[in-house]
Amino acid sequence: MNTRRRHVPQRSCIACKAKTAKRDLLRIVAKPDDGIAFDSGGKLSGRGAYLCVECAVKPLNIRKGRLEHTLRTKIADEEWQAVTAELIDYTAALSQVHTV
Repeated sequence: MNTRRRHVPQRSCIACKAKTAKRDLLRIVAKPDDGIAFDSGGKLSGRGAYLCVECAVKPLNIRKGRLEHTLRTKIADEEWQAVTAELIDYTAALSQVHTV
């Protein structure tokens, strides 16, 4: 019997460069004509950048310039603060789910 493995897409974290399965990473997307946003479902259209959960826990350690380079867009300070706040909230919720 032929048992084939399914292909698992790999992506790299923009902060620590760790390569892992796409589904294990968090995505930030540059939406066309709409700025940047945290994509919790991983389905928004636009250019994406990925973060591992360990790096997303401390979003202040993520270099804004690295994210701008990856997304190929300029990020306003208000957008940056909003996305980092969303990351903090999301990772806090994840940690509560895993500890219960």
